[in-house]
Amino acid sequence: MRRRTPSYLFATVQIERLEMLEAFHWRNLSTHKPLIMKAVSKLQLIAAILVSCSSAKDITYFQNRVVNRPEKIDKHAGIVIQPKDMLSIVVSSRNPELVAMFNLPVVSYQAGSEVVATSGYNQRLMGYVVDNEGNIDFPVLGVMNVAGLTRWELSEKIKSELLSQKLLSDAVVTVEFMNFKVSVIGEVTSPGTYTIQGDKVTILQAISMARDLTIFGERENVCVIREREGERVIYEINLCDVSMFNSPAYYLQQNDIVYVQPSDIKARQSTTDDKTLRMTSIFVSGGSLLVSIAALIVNLIN
Repeated sequence: MRRRTPSYLFATVQIERLEMLEAFHWRNLSTHKPLIMKAVSKLQLIAAILVSCSSAKDITYFQNRVVNRPEKIDKHAGIVIQPKDMLSIVVSSRNPELVAMFNLPVVSYQAGSEVVATSGYNQRLMGYVVDNEGNIDFPVLGVMNVAGLTRWELSEKIKSELLSQKLLSDAVVTVEFMNFKVSVIGEVTSPGTYTIQGDKVTILQAISMARDLTIFGERENVCVIREREGERVIYEINLCDVSMFNSPAYYLQQNDIVYVQPSDIKARQSTTDDKTLRMTSIFVSGGSLLVSIAALIVNLIN
C-alpha cells in the first residue's frame, strides 16, 4: 500500500471538514443529503487508510505456527561457566563439622560494609570468581579449571575429587550462578538489565521481563549480542517465524544483550521536525473521532 504523508492526510481532512461545515450552514439538512453523504464516505475512507497502515501481520508472533502437532524439543544442557562468572558452591554431608572446611563463610552487609555474620544484618554467601584462565581456587582441593563446564558437571567434578582423595564419601555439592544477567534494550516497554534465577532463559522470557515490545519495535530482526571466549557475535531472530526456536540465540547466555530495533515508522518520526510530529499525533488521535462524527451524521440523516 502506498503510504500517505501526514501533510497529505491532514489537508484532506481539512477539505472534508469544510464541505461538512458548508452543508450544516443550510437550514434544511435533508436537502443537502448527497453532499453530506459524500463527505462522510471520504472520511470513512481516510479512517480505513489509517487502520490499514498498521497491519496486525506486522506485529503477530509465530505467524507460520502449526497448532495441535507435537514437535520435539532439543535438550538444553544449560549455560557453561565462563571467565568473570561468580559461582556459589556449597558442600553438604551428614557431618556438618567435616564439610565446614570446604565452604566459604557467610557474610553480612550493611551500608556497603561486610563483617562477620551477626543477627540484625542481611546475610549472603560468598562466591568464587572465575579468573581469566577459567580457574577457581577451591578450599583444600586447590586450583581447579572450571571454564566450559555446566554447573552439574562442576558438581560431579568436585564430588569425584573429594571421594578420590578420601576427604568425603557422602558429599552433596550444589553449584549456582550468582551473576547471571541479561540486558534488554531498544523498543521495549521496560528496558534494563535483569537477573536470572537458575541457568536457563529464552529470548521470549527476557522480552517478557521487559514487558514486551512496543508497537514501534521491529519484530522480524531482533538482535542478540553475545561475547564469549574473546569474540563477539551478533545473531538476528525473527519473532514472527517459528524457526526462531532453532536459533543458537533462542536460549540466552550470561551478559547477552537483546536489542529491539525501531520500525521504519519510528525511524522516520525521529527525523521529522516538531511541527510534523505534532500534526501526525493530532491526526492519528483524531482518526477515531472522525469515524464517530461520520456515524453520528448518518444517524441524524436517517
